[in-house]
Amino acid sequence: MRVLFAGTPETALPCLHALLGSEHEVVGVLTRADARRGRGRSLRPSPVASLARQAGLEVRTPATLREPGVDDWLRSLDLGAAVVVAYGRLVPPALLEVPAHGWLNLHFSLLPRWRGAAPVQRAVLAGEETTGVSVFRLEEGLDTGPVYARLPEPVGPRDTSGDLLERLAATGAPLVLDVLRSLEEGTARAQPQDGSRATLAPALTAEEGRVRWAEEASTVARQVRGVTPAPGAYTTFQGRRLLLGSVVPVPQETALRPGQLRVSKHEVLVGTGVGAVRLGRVAPAGRSWMDAEAWARGARPPQGSLLGAEPRTEDKAVS
Repeated sequence: MRVLFAGTPETALPCLHALLGSEHEVVGVLTRADARRGRGRSLRPSPVASLARQAGLEVRTPATLREPGVDDWLRSLDLGAAVVVAYGRLVPPALLEVPAHGWLNLHFSLLPRWRGAAPVQRAVLAGEETTGVSVFRLEEGLDTGPVYARLPEPVGPRDTSGDLLERLAATGAPLVLDVLRSLEEGTARAQPQDGSRATLAPALTAEEGRVRWAEEASTVARQVRGVTPAPGAYTTFQGRRLLLGSVVPVPQETALRPGQLRVSKHEVLVGTGVGAVRLGRVAPAGRSWMDAEAWARGARPPQGSLLGAEPRTEDKAVS
């Protein structure tokens, strides 16, 4: 089958790799335009663009699929299907029927749960024990199209959103090939979604990464896992931002207040609304990641210091 691929980030690469190694012919690629990345802020192609060009594929990077020429180009490809994985652009209604079998979207949830831009992060934040992938046909609504296939995936107790997304991307790639094969054979059957069971997964804001120490320890740990690696978990220490890697609830009872530090030679504990968590790796503003114990040795927080507390007025004046 002649296939168009539309995707942008690293998580789209397993599916593109699978298509390139399959019996299907990838005849074109849509991706986001080069963006400024890294410390030098130099223009760099998307991960999908890099792989596609290495494979000798034609790559298009329109700012919108309504740009002049996009419609004609897509129609000229004589597509059997278009496969979408984290592309980041809307497909106009006029283009939805251009491929013979439509646009197939690999979505990282068990639809109709978690429709939207951040399904993996929202599933982790909600404390779900199972999520998965779905392959569905795009229609005008937000992730509302009929579903060809679903595959569940357990959410581990230490999984960050990044960990889980990496596994789902690998799991979803062969599922896409299965759906394409069934479409070619005429055996594919898409099932409508039950909209009454839908939940939404809007993109996360940076503010959602600010740790809420008043929550219980398990909720704090889940929040950190849910926003890792993006937008990232953080708190403040003496008025300056402190990035947080993993945190682990500790089983023993503590008398720490929410945000209160307890530093020992081998661990750094922080109080929460119920219980405490052990800090893993941290990154002070403008510095590299380090073990929390190493940070504490350098920062020397006074006894009873609080994370997340606003600095005093006199501290702000001299910072």
